[in-house]
Parts: sequence; structure tokens; C-alpha cells
Amino acid sequence: MLELSTPVKYVKGVGPRIADVLAGKGIYTVGDLLYYLPFRYEDRLNPRGISELRPGEMATIVAEVRNSGLFRTRKMPIFQLTVGQGRSRLRCLFFNATYLQDKFVPGQMIALYGKVEQDERTRELQVVQPQFEVLGDPGDSENGAEKKAAESLEIGRIVPIYETTGRLTPRWFRRAIHTALENLNSDLPDPIPAAVRSRMGLVSPHTALWNVHWPEAGESLEQLQSFRTPAHIRMIFDELFFVELGLELKRRQQKSQTGIAFRLDDGARAAIKKILPFHPTPAQKRVLKEIAADMGKPYPMRRLLQGDVGSGKTIVAFEAAIIAIQNGYQVALMAPTEILAQQHFFSARNILEKAGYRVVLLTGSLEADRKRETRRHIAQGNAQLIIGTHALLEEKVEFENLGLVIVDEQHRFGVMQRLKLMRKSADAVAEPEMAKATAGAAAASPRRQAEPSPAVAEPDVLVMTATPIPRTLALTLYGDLDVSVLDELPPGRTPIVTRCVSDDRSPEVWEFVRKQVAAGNQAYVVYPVIAENEESELKAAVKMYRELSGSIFKELKVGLLHGRLDPDLKDQVMRMFQKGELQILVATTVIEVGVDVPNATVMVIEHAERFGLAQLHQLRGRIGRGAAKSYCILMTGGKVSEEGQRRLDAMVRTNDGFKIAELDLELRGPGEFFGTRQAGLPDFRVANIIRDVQLLEAAKREAAFVVSGPNAEISAEEISRALVHMRARWQHTYGLVEVG
Repeated sequence: MLELSTPVKYVKGVGPRIADVLAGKGIYTVGDLLYYLPFRYEDRLNPRGISELRPGEMATIVAEVRNSGLFRTRKMPIFQLTVGQGRSRLRCLFFNATYLQDKFVPGQMIALYGKVEQDERTRELQVVQPQFEVLGDPGDSENGAEKKAAESLEIGRIVPIYETTGRLTPRWFRRAIHTALENLNSDLPDPIPAAVRSRMGLVSPHTALWNVHWPEAGESLEQLQSFRTPAHIRMIFDELFFVELGLELKRRQQKSQTGIAFRLDDGARAAIKKILPFHPTPAQKRVLKEIAADMGKPYPMRRLLQGDVGSGKTIVAFEAAIIAIQNGYQVALMAPTEILAQQHFFSARNILEKAGYRVVLLTGSLEADRKRETRRHIAQGNAQLIIGTHALLEEKVEFENLGLVIVDEQHRFGVMQRLKLMRKSADAVAEPEMAKATAGAAAASPRRQAEPSPAVAEPDVLVMTATPIPRTLALTLYGDLDVSVLDELPPGRTPIVTRCVSDDRSPEVWEFVRKQVAAGNQAYVVYPVIAENEESELKAAVKMYRELSGSIFKELKVGLLHGRLDPDLKDQVMRMFQKGELQILVATTVIEVGVDVPNATVMVIEHAERFGLAQLHQLRGRIGRGAAKSYCILMTGGKVSEEGQRRLDAMVRTNDGFKIAELDLELRGPGEFFGTRQAGLPDFRVANIIRDVQLLEAAKREAAFVVSGPNAEISAEEISRALVHMRARWQHTYGLVEVG
């Protein structure tokens, strides 16, 4: 008997050579083969009479071979097969199929499945490239052929369709998987506790594997196609449950670690009110309350703050920083780019330095002497808020007493980078020195001591992202982070008007930009590439900068910003635009994050069809940051694909980042949506976290129930069995986020 762990080469019909091909698809064991699910199903249950066929329908036909032959055209050879039922005949065509010349004999009974078409010239019905199976030799009875059709894997049933892998066709997979299931141990262990199985109404693992590949005759084709049969639900829940079980364990483990119990007293509250540049929104108040409550607990905070572009995440992060600083700790804010780090530094200096807080910037482009001086201030505790890029991760950077780590645009960092920054406070200073530094800080400002000694306490972590993520998806992607959402914009923000036009209307667009600038506003013009490429028809930022500044807007001040510019020049251009010394900024997506210019009211994006939906939304978020009405103009060049048009239509239709994120996930899928595997998304084989949101919520609930411990419904032995299975799956399949 086969077990799920049996190497796939031992399945009859596989062997070492085919096993090597399967390995390229991640199939190493019998279990891997059985988790290679059909991506769709075809209903081949009821054979049709030839006289009943209609053009355009998919049909199964059992008929007798009448004649066949090969004829050659100028383009390719075509094999023609004629089958019949009594006086009714049907023609079947196969392209480039010389190998079929000796396959059929008149009188044979065969089963066919394919799409019925009508020949435009003769008006006769035909089937092109049908799937077929020989059911009987000449002389076999019709009853015998019908019996064989009933036993077939191809005809007379709902048939699973698999993706082709190399030379392995869907038919090959059907036969190999059927063989594996026939020889599989029927007594498969079930690692999900009985109480959970009962509540969820789950079928057994063996039943699920059989029925997901070979559905029973009465199964709904609609439920099969939408992965909602009992078999599919069992396999989807199985994956989600063990992911959530692991995440629940990690959440509980984190709460057992030693953190810093920050105190939010009247002094901290007064300090926060003092720095606020405007009255906070209800959402900002709610989120700060959640963050402050976490920071007051004796274990490390691990919280994700997500909010749409312009929702005010940065000011909330500064408020959290003040709580830590008022308690005598340092705060590190890490941004993915120098432009964004500089933007945060300018904002922090403007808001916090006036209140007496010491803010420093540490980036890779700083001069050596200045970098050395900044590192010294950090190590001695003179710097209270340290803003930087990856430069914060360098070994030479040591903190005196790091209490809070803020990571902006989390999806642009690797997991290990975030972890490395979190651990700097514990690694940089020996315990006696830390205790001494802590005592000195306590005398300088009121602070509740961490319990036990802060020498082993981990800093709190606040992760920020402007990429809106549906809540349930965020709970899986950032599984061990609690989630806070800023779901409203500050008052005074006017919705951005978005229009889509083809580039043959560019004269009108440039005239509109000119009028906006004449009214005292500023504009961005964004291009997808920096320089021209002979193989690409895309307009380039450098060339268009010359054209716009030299002729179209020759009377205006036009600047150029892209990623290959020298950092000092980049900084200079950005400052000039912020100060209003430049009226139009020609740029690439380098401005996607980090440039905050309230006076900029127009953004023109050329070749908008080439940008991703989330990227378009991020770019649009650079305008509309003041009270004036703002306009985003999406210009398209050439033919736009159907998917590209859906992206553009969504941008015109809504400014809501969460609605846009939902569509973006739908269009691209989770893996591409987050860009890289390091984002921490589990590598699901069956589940789809967009489609299976309800099952994800159920899995989360049931995982929390199991981890809560033995009770009347669940035994210690069942919990142990589930945890052993979970650890094996995490190690070999899921590879989830490590937060700390």
C-alpha cells in the first residue's frame, strides 16, 4: 500500500525518469501528486446522439468509426476521422496529427469529447481536436462499448482537467492519480481534532482526496468549478487551519516574551497634544489608543498600521514615538528609500524639534564624518528619534536603549532586515551597561521600569504600509501582527478627479497643466522608464524632460527626478519642487513614496496602462494633499489590454484604496500582489486567501480554540497530534513570516 509520504517514483507508471520531471513541479511524494488538483472539470456524463448536436456546445459522443484519412494543406497535415450512429455522421479534424493514421479501424467504437462547430463552407457539423478513447474493436457489441465507456476515466463521468507539465498531459495525470488513489492506504490519519471536524462538517482525508479528483455522479459542476464541494472545503480548511494554528502559537509565544511596559501618563498626553499640527480624525484617535494600549503591556508590541495614501499614518507613528521618548527610550524609523527617509526627517524636524526632541537622519549617502558623528549621538543616547534607511542595520550602528522600531512601507523590506533592527537593542549593549543607562534615563524622565530588567526586553514594533490589504488577508500575511486600520482621510482633503485619455489628446492635457500652473499650482508628469530603449516604444523621462522643458513648457521651470540621479542632486531637485522653485516635475516612479508637496494639484501619468493598479494609486496619492482640487490624468499609448483597461477604469471610478486593492488582488493574485516570497505569504497548494476568506476566518477561530488547551471537547493527545502535523507542514510547505 502507498502512504502519502511514499516517493512518487513508486507509483505504477511513474518511475525514476518521470519522477525527475514531476520534481520540477514540486511533486516528490504521493501526497504531493494527490495535492496536484484539477484546475477545472468537464461534464462528460451523458453521451449525445449526433442528430441532437448543436453548434457551440461541448458534447460527449459514443460512435462507430466509419473511415479516416490524412490530407495535406499548404500549412499543415490534417487528419480527418468520420464517425457515425446509424445514418448520422460526424466529421472530426486533428491538426498535425500524422501519428493517428494507424490508430483507427472501421467498425471500432470510440468515445469523443469536444466542441461542436459548423463548417462555414459545407454547413456540416464537425468537432475539431476532440479528446477520444477507443472503447471496443470491430465486432464488439454496443452494450460492451457502453459498459467500457462507463468504466472509462475519460468518458461517462465528470472528468478532472490538470495543467500539462512538460510531456505529461492531463490524461497522463488522470491515470497516474487514479492509480495512486487505488493503492493508497485507506486508513489515513486525521490530524484535525474531532471537535473541529464535527463543527466544520469535514469529510475524511481519504474521501476528500478521492472526490476532489474523481467526483461522484451527482456532484454539482458549479461547486466543483468554484472549489466548494465538501472535498475541496476539507482540503482548503486543512491548509488554512494549520497555518493559523502556527500563527496562533507564535502570537501566544510573543506574549510570553519580556517587553517594555511604557507608561502613558499626563506628561506624555500633553506632549502628544503639543505636536499635533491639526485635530486628529476619529480613526487616528482609535488607532493611537490601540497602539498606546499595546505599548503599555509588559510584552513586545507587534502591530501593523495600514492606511490609504494620505490617511495620516506618519503623525500617528510620531505620536507613538513620543510615548517611547517620554519614557526615556530611543525610537528608530526605517524607510525603504532615501527620499522617503528624508521626507520623514523633514516632517519630524518640523513637528518634533520645535517641541525639544532630538531627531537625526542616517542614510548611506551621508558623508563619512557626518555619518560617524550621527552614529556617536545614537550610541550615547543623545538622539531620541533616529530616521534612516538600510544604513540603520549596519553593525557600526549601536543604540543606547532602543524601545520602539517603526518600519515604513513594510512590503519593501525583507523579514530578516526587520528582525535585525528589532534585535539591535539587545545585541549592542552588555547587560550591566544597559542597566546603568536605564537608571540614568529614569532620572531624566518619568518612566515605568520594564519587568523584568529592560536588559533583556525586546523593543516594540510598529509596521506601516500604504498598500491597503483586506483585513483577513493581513491577518495571514502579517500573521503575528495585530492590525490597525486608518480608514478615513483628514478633514480638508478634496477627492482627486481622475480622467483617462489617449496620448493623441496630449495638446489638451498640456494646456490644462499650463492653466493649473498659471493659477499658482504645481504638476507632476510621470513616465514608466528613465531612458529610451530601441526595443521599447515607451516614452522616456529624460527625453520627455528635454521636450517639455525645451518647447512645450519653455516658459516654465521644469525639473527632472529619477532613480539614477546622484543622491545630492535628487535631494536638491526634491527640495526645489517642495519650495515651489520648480513648477513641473518630470519623474519616474521614484516619487511613488516620499514626496509630499501640498501645492501639487496635477499628475499626468504617461503610458498609464503599463503601471500596476496599486502603483497607479500610490502615484496618485502624491497629489490631493492640500485643500485645492486635484486632478490625475492617465494617458495611454497604443492598444490597451482588457486587464489594463480594467485597471484604468478602477482608477477613474474610485479613490478608495481598499476597493482598488481588492481588484488588484483579483487581477494579479496574492503572490504577484506582494511582489516577492520574502513578503511571507504562505505557499498554498489548494487554498486561495482571496476566494476562501470565510474559511480563513473559521480556521483562525478553530486554531485559537485548539491552542487554548485541553477541555471537554478536545484532548491533550489530539492537540499534540495537530501540533506535530503543523510543524511538519510549516517546515516543508508554508515557510511563513518570522517577526520575532
